Amino acid sequence: MNKIGNDAKNLLGQPLDLPCGVRLKNRLVKSAMSDSLGDGAGNPTEMQMRLYERWAEGGAALSLIGEVQTNSHYPEKPGNLVLVPDADLTALKALARRGSVNGSSIWPQLGHAGALAHAPISEPKGPSPLDVEGLRCDGMSLEDIQDLPQTYAQAASLAQKAGFGGVQIHAGHGFLFSQFLSPLFNHRADAYGGTVERRFRVINEVIDAVRQAVGPAYPIGIKINSTDKLKGGLTTDDALQIVQLLDETSVDLIDISGGTYFPGAASSSEGTSSSAPYFIDFAKQAKKITSIPIMLTGGFETRDQATRVLVDGSADAISLARAMVLNASLANMWLSDAGGDPEFPTFNAPPRGGVTAWYSMRLTALGEDREEKFVLSPAEALDAYDKRDTQRCETWRNRFS
Repeated sequence: MNKIGNDAKNLLGQPLDLPCGVRLKNRLVKSAMSDSLGDGAGNPTEMQMRLYERWAEGGAALSLIGEVQTNSHYPEKPGNLVLVPDADLTALKALARRGSVNGSSIWPQLGHAGALAHAPISEPKGPSPLDVEGLRCDGMSLEDIQDLPQTYAQAASLAQKAGFGGVQIHAGHGFLFSQFLSPLFNHRADAYGGTVERRFRVINEVIDAVRQAVGPAYPIGIKINSTDKLKGGLTTDDALQIVQLLDETSVDLIDISGGTYFPGAASSSEGTSSSAPYFIDFAKQAKKITSIPIMLTGGFETRDQATRVLVDGSADAISLARAMVLNASLANMWLSDAGGDPEFPTFNAPPRGGVTAWYSMRLTALGEDREEKFVLSPAEALDAYDKRDTQRCETWRNRFS
């Protein structure tokens, strides 16, 4: 495969203008990840502030804080931030300020884990009741659903007050709004289940409420699945209908990803490229049916991969997760003449969840400026991660019981 020319490489450094009028300084974004660096009581820590400061110093146009909860009852993990009225606004302002140095922007990803809420500190509740091996949840009442728009609007207002540059609504990867969109999770027979339009309804209501709360000039992004990668789940055809529905909203940036955790469900390869990066074909189709900028997340490992997606018009921005964990200054490197790609580690028979834990614990090392001394194996990282979660669960229960 031929190398990308210098003129094409410059596309990575071009600013991106969002419909609301905000400009991102380049096309490289640090993807939302569950960094698990909150203090266990829903507030930012010094190492979390430093982590996002490093990505901003490293040249990212935007960093997304993954799994920021709008409600303390349904967290993804006890290290999540929680945007509720009695949150530590001083600490949130410090995080927003430090994550937006160097002309960068930082947005919280507003979420609700729903059926996948962390069981030790919640009572999981999704669109419909489920009781399968490894996954049990109650179904949401109509009142529960109708509370969501105001809950998200309140969280977005707090984000704006704290100084964050925008918000992203999480509707991917199997969490609550992804559950509403997926036939595997959503078996409702009322106005919030059935057709794609009905499954999308609550998301539309939330977008409207958030926009009303933050005004016309504040960015609102959304992350969606291009496919659940599960048989009987959200299909690519469904997801394209969702893009069309989003085109009628005030959303400023659509983040395309895919994949959902659902114990016992059969996997499907639908919509996934045979090699990294993923979901490019879907992004190309999405670009044809919406005027909203498209960001692509999943599997980017090299500058040439990122640049090719921009050159062929498949997406308007590139979102990177693990690559930016390996090098917090990757954006600056890719925007320089020198270039250079991160060296991805390989692991021999890691335990289930061990690789994810390894990257999560490396985030901690980045936040402490000690990644050069990070030597944990996936098994050791998983043990450290689980022990930290157990400790934080106690803090969470004391704070939010």
